[in-house]
Amino acid sequence: MSLLSLFLVLIPLTLGRSLREGECEVCLKVVQKFIDAAKAEKAKKPAKIEKIIEKQCASFTDSKEVRMCYYIGGTPDAATRMLQSVSKPISHFLPAKKICEKLKKKDSEICSLRYEKPIDLEGVDLKKMRVKQLKNILSKWGEKCVGCTEKRDYVKLVEKLKPKYAAKPSTVKSEL
Repeated sequence: MSLLSLFLVLIPLTLGRSLREGECEVCLKVVQKFIDAAKAEKAKKPAKIEKIIEKQCASFTDSKEVRMCYYIGGTPDAATRMLQSVSKPISHFLPAKKICEKLKKKDSEICSLRYEKPIDLEGVDLKKMRVKQLKNILSKWGEKCVGCTEKRDYVKLVEKLKPKYAAKPSTVKSEL
């Protein structure tokens, strides 16, 4: 009986806590983009903010940001519609952290989204990478390996294209 009462006391404590460092990183970044866009458009009403959110979601290219938009209903194919849970707090000038805390209570999957860590192409042995990671590097560069059947084909192509893309700061991300 005392174990049950302890459990009932601890549940509200875990649900009501604020976000930890590194938690909900995609949500925080995306919601901040929504807030910035709403400020730029001088939108104050939730309906107008919802339109801005949908427009922003259509412009996202990062898969994690698109997934976040899907979760809140900002994409045409979304199964749920939680845009009001974002637009109303934005209209009341709540910070991104508080909005993400509220969204986490409604759908915990929102905070499970994480950005992938960037790969240092200079310090990594491409031969030890997985084919999936090599394909990911090529897709981030906008390249395809036509006719590649083995891992060594992908390694050769990445090595060949590395000087062309390595001049820019690497934003290639690995799969975890």
